[in-house]
Amino acid sequence: MKAALALLYEPWRSALRAWDRISIYLPILLMGALALSTYWLVRNSPVFANQEAAKAAQHNVDYFMRKFTIKSFDEVGAMRSEIKGIEGRHFADTDTLEIDQPRIRSISELGRIVTSTGNRALSNGDGSEVQLFGNARVVRDPVVGTDGQIMPRMEFSGEFLHAYVNEERVKSHLPVVLTRGSDQFSGDTFAYNNVTGIAELKGRVKGLLVPMASSTAKP
Repeated sequence: MKAALALLYEPWRSALRAWDRISIYLPILLMGALALSTYWLVRNSPVFANQEAAKAAQHNVDYFMRKFTIKSFDEVGAMRSEIKGIEGRHFADTDTLEIDQPRIRSISELGRIVTSTGNRALSNGDGSEVQLFGNARVVRDPVVGTDGQIMPRMEFSGEFLHAYVNEERVKSHLPVVLTRGSDQFSGDTFAYNNVTGIAELKGRVKGLLVPMASSTAKP
């Protein structure tokens, strides 16, 4: 009888011993299952933050203008710039204004007037930096220098010009023609600083200097 009972309970003892061994590793198995379920949720959950960031990074027009004029003034009410165009498109992500047939008139603190035109322009938010594309031209009106001498009209023309209005600088990586009074210069690349009066032309540089007309004394 005892032998029969021993044979009857032996499978249960084996099962209990097996369960004891398994129960030691049960917490580890549960943690692994939890980690796998968490990984699955992360992989399959929608990422709203990334979608919003991607949406915000799109280069779209947030407003446009037609046959417009924009004027900016300094803290004392003096006009510093006037921007006109056939059509303008503003991009919020870069705070830039793209202008068709632009005419930009800038006035420095010293009263120097610079007019910029082209087929198309790209300006930053405050108009202090303007890129001109196609038939680009920047003209500085004649002014009186610090020494009292009249500085003649100066013009830069080319297919691309990059003007830094507040710094009174113009540059281009493409060929430019510089006209100062009756003199004319050209080069493959160009940089000009109106404050220092220095123009830098590189590449195939050509120049034409026209002698000033001499006045003949009358008897």
